[in-house]
Amino acid sequence: MRQPQDAETFGNATGQVRLLLDADETGGAVSTLEVTMAPGADGAAPHFHTKSSELFYVADGELQVLAGDEIITVGAGGSLVVPRLMPHAFGATPDTSARILIALMPGVERFEYFRLLDRISKGEATFEALLAAQEEFDNHFVDAPNWWAERNARRR
Repeated sequence: MRQPQDAETFGNATGQVRLLLDADETGGAVSTLEVTMAPGADGAAPHFHTKSSELFYVADGELQVLAGDEIITVGAGGSLVVPRLMPHAFGATPDTSARILIALMPGVERFEYFRLLDRISKGEATFEALLAAQEEFDNHFVDAPNWWAERNARRR
């Protein structure tokens, strides 16, 4: 169990992450976090997981998601499961912020991954460290030019 005031939170005006429960706290069943993004903010670059499927639940706003070769929009109250091995990415739609719950099932220890992302954003770690940790965090980056073309075409 995690009370709201006990969740580790970091980020900036563009995006925030609240770490809810990691795999070691759920017997490996799930890893969960909440992500809040400003309008048009990118959430995650294209990647896939080999061990877990990923559930996205949109609590507020609209989420644009790459799921395989499709780019879809999921509105508030909607959800989507991306099966393991499927390339995916996400971000808030250009005109709307988004607040989402993400759950990896089964759980994989992921909180250190998000702490590393935070250190990279502060200049305390390099992107090379993230690339070196792909296997450890089961987060494997892929090239998805259609995703970036769509995201960049709709930016203001």
